[in-house]
Amino acid sequence: MFLYNLYAIKLVVFMLNITKTIEYSLIAIRHINYNGNDRLCTSKEISTTYNIPKEILAKTMQKLCKKGYLNTVKGAYGGYYLNTNLENISLITFIEDIEGPVGVVKCSTDLNCDLKDICNIKSPILKINDNIRKVLSEVSLYEITE
Repeated sequence: MFLYNLYAIKLVVFMLNITKTIEYSLIAIRHINYNGNDRLCTSKEISTTYNIPKEILAKTMQKLCKKGYLNTVKGAYGGYYLNTNLENISLITFIEDIEGPVGVVKCSTDLNCDLKDICNIKSPILKINDNIRKVLSEVSLYEITE
């Protein structure tokens, strides 16, 4: 099942072009998850390990804290740790929580389309979008970050 999901996820990533914010978020969460909750991880450590710009990663980590995925300990020996059970969060929930609605085209997520009444590809596009959402909803954040 996971192998099928991995193939489907690669297809979805190719179609949607996952943002850098999501990419960096997943890298950071995976790094923190891999190191366990008994050790704090710093944004500098993650930034250096994965060659991610420090300022961008710092903003990403702040967003993950604000959304409740991470928590932070301030100070000289501070860092980040997971604040939630990754098994209970689907990839679609995570992506939409960080970046907003997922859609192949704008009209998939926005009902204010000028072509809504005359569009001849609306039905197949919505079907594709529904399938993408289904695949992303079947994968937990834990599966991506284990």
